[in-house]
Amino acid sequence: MASFKPNYSDTTKTTEVAKWNERRRLAAAIRRVTECLVPRELPEEVLRRLADDFERTADEIVSHPRLRYAKGDAESTKAGNVAAYFDQSPFIGLSNPVAPPISIRQSGEKTAVAEVEFGDAYEGTPKTVHGGFVAATFDELLGYVQSLSGHLGVTARFEMKCLKPTPTNTPLLFEAECLKKDGRKIFTRGQARAGDVITAEAEALFIAIDIDRR
Repeated sequence: MASFKPNYSDTTKTTEVAKWNERRRLAAAIRRVTECLVPRELPEEVLRRLADDFERTADEIVSHPRLRYAKGDAESTKAGNVAAYFDQSPFIGLSNPVAPPISIRQSGEKTAVAEVEFGDAYEGTPKTVHGGFVAATFDELLGYVQSLSGHLGVTARFEMKCLKPTPTNTPLLFEAECLKKDGRKIFTRGQARAGDVITAEAEALFIAIDIDRR
């Protein structure tokens, strides 16, 4: 099975392409609107005016052709380069307004960390991050760290244990490591922290795939 040598530099978060910089700026603005809207009480007339404005904005966006070239990959698990651009990712994509976004960087030869602060838009029970977003963060980070084995992989099994509520509006640190590779099986694990408190732990098994058949 063909393997690849990953680039061990941190995930690139800058671009020299002006249009992509503006795309990222627009996504950040939409992300901010989403975050501001969820916890605030707005008068009916303000809601009506803003809804009209955003409907016109959506119509303008739809009037343009679909993107024919996506910058980089949307998922680090199968990207073939952990330092690639992931602008379209729903979790770390700076050009994707639904992304929190999560910032991932390599911390060791086979370890990585993710930093994120989930606002009110990601709340499940009061003042607590919805468990689905905690799981998704683990899946993204463990997918990133398994790539440090030198092989592309797809998720075969994922398990998460919730130990404490993961708070919203609080800086969170997710840590992960690639434990070992046994044949095509790649084993990973991680934990989430809010300050000194471990809120969740996760393990995932990935199956290596041939880079030529990606």
